[in-house]
Amino acid sequence: MTVKPNGAAHRHLVMAALIIAAMTVLRIVYASTIELRTDEAYYWTWSKEAALSFLDHPPGIAWFIRFGTAIFGDTTFGVRFGGIVAMLVTQLLLADMVRRLTHDARAVMLTVLMPEAALYYGLLMAKVAPDVAMIPFAVAMMWSLVRLAQSGDGRWWLAAGLFAGLSLLSKFTAIMFAPAVAAFLLVPDWRWRSLRSPYPYLAVVVAIVVFSPVLIWNAQHDWASFRFQGVRATANYGISLRTIGDYIGLQFGLVGFVMFPVVLCGLAMTVWRGYRTREPVAILLSTAVLVPFLYFFAKSLTLRVGDTWPMFMWPVGFAAAAVNLATLPRENWSARMIRSSTFWVNTAIVTGIAFVVIVFLYYVVAPWNFLGKMDPIGAEAGYDQVAARAQAALDDTGATWIATTDYRTYAMMRWLFRGRVPVIEINERGRFQDFRDPGMDRIKGHPGIYVGREPDNRTSLWNSIPAKREPLAQVERRWRGLVIDTYALEKLTGWTPELSPPKDSPLFQWRVLAGEFERRTFG
Repeated sequence: MTVKPNGAAHRHLVMAALIIAAMTVLRIVYASTIELRTDEAYYWTWSKEAALSFLDHPPGIAWFIRFGTAIFGDTTFGVRFGGIVAMLVTQLLLADMVRRLTHDARAVMLTVLMPEAALYYGLLMAKVAPDVAMIPFAVAMMWSLVRLAQSGDGRWWLAAGLFAGLSLLSKFTAIMFAPAVAAFLLVPDWRWRSLRSPYPYLAVVVAIVVFSPVLIWNAQHDWASFRFQGVRATANYGISLRTIGDYIGLQFGLVGFVMFPVVLCGLAMTVWRGYRTREPVAILLSTAVLVPFLYFFAKSLTLRVGDTWPMFMWPVGFAAAAVNLATLPRENWSARMIRSSTFWVNTAIVTGIAFVVIVFLYYVVAPWNFLGKMDPIGAEAGYDQVAARAQAALDDTGATWIATTDYRTYAMMRWLFRGRVPVIEINERGRFQDFRDPGMDRIKGHPGIYVGREPDNRTSLWNSIPAKREPLAQVERRWRGLVIDTYALEKLTGWTPELSPPKDSPLFQWRVLAGEFERRTFG
């Protein structure tokens, strides 16, 4: 604060700090006790490679994981440690941004508690995903532009460019902040002065330089990442009310049943205020959320939007909502409007934190399964059962390596065996460009064990593989008493998998997003 907080404000800040500390402990317990999900294990395999980038995403998440495992080893907490840090850094940046904009201790408190009250941030930032790596850098970019707006010092553009590049180095969807930055530059009265300054253009250069590892890797590999992700931008399967409902329902679930509409209302007032008065920060914060939100809504008309895709934008929305609440009295809104807005923000935080704690207890303490196979955690649990049977098959047959035909099983086998046995996905080799040798000296000329989720063991892909296959067993993957999937174990002999098949080979091609691989592969 620019002035020392009074007693009540001081108590609010202390209470916020205690809540954050308690919720951080909660995330640490979750990160340490819940087994990795398949995508987390997949990103962990990236952290063991020296590739500049990867097919699915830029390398930022691999660097986050490498940071954590360098300190805590290849443990679930080590893999997820970067997410714990990312959450705290994000809250610090949001707090400082709102402090500078409002000089209001209560607004700062609300800003740092809003993420705690949203399930995706309050609990699920403990898991690792490209979004988790991107969020603190994206918020840092917004923080830099707020500093620019307040100081008038064009050099803050360089910091914004740096953080923009780091955001893109984590996930491509950071580009969706570009319209907000463009509006911030072009709509306010300063636009002509800004366009004559060299700093915005230098910021673009800085961002491109930071992002260059991804560009170099893609230039070497036929722009594979952009073609892979481009399917989502162009896929169109006809209007579906179900996918629209999925998108909106996920926002209610992951942002908050009360928090989601509260933040949307704050954003609506902020965008009206910003464009009416040409106020740069209001334009920046509101556009940064509303443009991606509306884009994903449009995509949800014809395509299921992934649960994490929109999550990069809501921290900015939390800041906008807190600033809006602090601005209402200064704009002489009615006391009733101010009381109502304050009530709903407080309600969103209290009910949201309660919901996060309940979800934590459900996964960490409770023995029940209320969602069946739809449970997002349970659906990817139980791979240790598959790994144990695979180990028994290795011991019984004398096989020396494990083969899979999907990246999720591959990732979990690599994670659970931790290098004791070579694991290779024999198809989708386009995912593994520039990966190190998985241990071909232990694969070539030796029998292997195929571990495949049924019915993957019956795909037409096997027609192009000359291996001799001997069925061994079936194993069920269970979670809390429910069978999630069944896996086939087979002995493979007389064949050595090819690490770099020709690009037109079915063993090189990856599953196309939005489901087209399945139509091409299954007979």
